[in-house]
Amino acid sequence: MVKPRSPHDVFTPEDRSRVMRAVKGKDTKPELIVRRMAHALGYRYRLHRKDLPGKPDLVFVGRKKVIFVHGCFWHGHDCARGSRQPKTNAEYWRAKIARNISRDAANLQALDAQGWQALVLWECDLKDRDALAVRLRDFLR
Repeated sequence: MVKPRSPHDVFTPEDRSRVMRAVKGKDTKPELIVRRMAHALGYRYRLHRKDLPGKPDLVFVGRKKVIFVHGCFWHGHDCARGSRQPKTNAEYWRAKIARNISRDAANLQALDAQGWQALVLWECDLKDRDALAVRLRDFLR
């Protein structure tokens, strides 16, 4: 049974499905920006270590430090993009984002308990590249 389209929805159900399938979890543009910058600053890292809570985007094993690059909407940031409310299937998305926030907090706590330091970079943080470079350098020292 096909759900009826909301009056706010600009996509057909088939188009919406195609769009959502295209959303990536790895190698996103924000993640690539951080990876290139860390490399340019002289830091070497591993990617998405499955044995660490949350599979951090960048792992600096010798320093016991990890970096997560979070999309503002998907991880419920309090910026303009992150606090935007979906118009279709809103209850599902609110619950999904709340679960993401809870899972992220649990992952950070588990990493801390294992002796790892974590830095969360938000998609909106990447606009100011000079400030991003300073944050990366300060964190990785």
